[in-house]
Amino acid sequence: MTTFDYPLWASVPASILLVVGGLVTVIGSIGLLRLPSFFMRMHGPSMGNTLGTGCVLIASMILSSALLGRPVMHEILITVFIVTVSPVTAMILMRAAIYRTRVNEERRRRQEQLAQGEGSRASDG
Repeated sequence: MTTFDYPLWASVPASILLVVGGLVTVIGSIGLLRLPSFFMRMHGPSMGNTLGTGCVLIASMILSSALLGRPVMHEILITVFIVTVSPVTAMILMRAAIYRTRVNEERRRRQEQLAQGEGSRASDG
């Protein structure tokens, strides 16, 4: 079994970033569970999980660079994908929810208009 001895300059910031990333992700997930409407629920996870993942990736970059003795930048590509995809996904889900809300409201209005029309016809006859 191999053990890695990381230098203190890499271990401390990486540990702090891992703890902060975990806390931010948990807070975002709690927001998903606790907030009352869909639109409020979308904000917590999209922001919290993106920031939490970013902290974990930066910690991984620091520790990998310290272990190999050279800069390791693979995580930057992952970060770019997450930072661009997560907000776009949240916006698409929110647009779909807005569309669904509008369609349901229009359907409800039509049903009310039909019910009022039938009620007025019955009273006329």
